Amino acid sequence: MGSESRCRRRGLTRQTQWRRRAASSAPSGREADQAQVGPNGAGKSTLFNLISGHLAADHGTLSYGGRPIDRLPPHARARLGIAIVFQGARLFHGMTALENVMVGAHARTRHGFLSATLRLPAHRREEAAIRADALAALDRVGLRDWAHRSADVLPLGQQRSLQVARALCARPRLLLLDEPASGLRAAEREALAQLVESLRAEGLTMMLVEHDVAFVARLADRVAVLDLGRLIAEGTPDEIRADPAVIAAYLGEEAA
Repeated sequence: MGSESRCRRRGLTRQTQWRRRAASSAPSGREADQAQVGPNGAGKSTLFNLISGHLAADHGTLSYGGRPIDRLPPHARARLGIAIVFQGARLFHGMTALENVMVGAHARTRHGFLSATLRLPAHRREEAAIRADALAALDRVGLRDWAHRSADVLPLGQQRSLQVARALCARPRLLLLDEPASGLRAAEREALAQLVESLRAEGLTMMLVEHDVAFVARLADRVAVLDLGRLIAEGTPDEIRADPAVIAAYLGEEAA
């Protein structure tokens, strides 16, 4: 994947209720497949919310594809190809799985309220294309048979897959996965890992946030570790497992 998919952050900080969280100056993107890990409260989700635009940074800069995006709202960043799968299930209740996934294409639609109200031919063609893309995304994550069923009845693991399908419907160039394996059973985690591996093989740029080092070790070439908003280690999965600062952060001990 080329450099146009790289996301770079420099001195990015966000003041939370309890502490100041920061993302150290570092490139993020597909020079290598990268994961962000760290214990609870490390600032991992804060980082993703800063990248996607759901939180505003207090200081620092953020660029994507060589252009600054600090002041862009979330929908504008989505149009640039940044999609996020949030931690926890975020579904539109009372809607089918297919309808939930179609929402993911909102940032790339061209025809607005008037065209939809009048059911103009251009709007109907666009809606048909989005429906086809949504069905393809559901098929991609193994949920095609659930397309016309309520999303509310899906088990947790399939709800996570549905969120991935919704993000894929946006045709992302950068996919942010915020603890997608949290709360999943072993079989569901394995299915999710296989899906992420297949997306990786297809060349999709992804950033994965997790606190489970073992889960990301099979999915990422490089791992960055956050603790209390600070970047404390970066390297290969094997290097991270052996890093004293990382061990101390997870066990709550002082590093030697």
